[in-house]
Amino acid sequence: MKNTYKEELIKAFMVAAKDTTLLNSFLEDILTAREYNALPKRWEIMHRLYKGEKQWAIAEDLKIGIGTITRGSKELQDKNGGFAKVLNKMYKK
Repeated sequence: MKNTYKEELIKAFMVAAKDTTLLNSFLEDILTAREYNALPKRWEIMHRLYKGEKQWAIAEDLKIGIGTITRGSKELQDKNGGFAKVLNKMYKK
């Protein structure tokens, strides 16, 4: 994949992000239904980890494997990663 398309995609997200209805439609179109429906759960995992909840409690509550939670935890530990940066901006940390 050329970087040009990656850059265009990022621009498309930025345009769509200015209108929540448009962003929702864009996400529904660009992702499969399964991918789109998985996003809120993934975000919940990251948010709960960010708040300091225990991995096993999240896994048990959401009825998902601990490996999924551990993967999210590793992503969140990367302070230069997107999850940490976005959550820090959202919650002014």
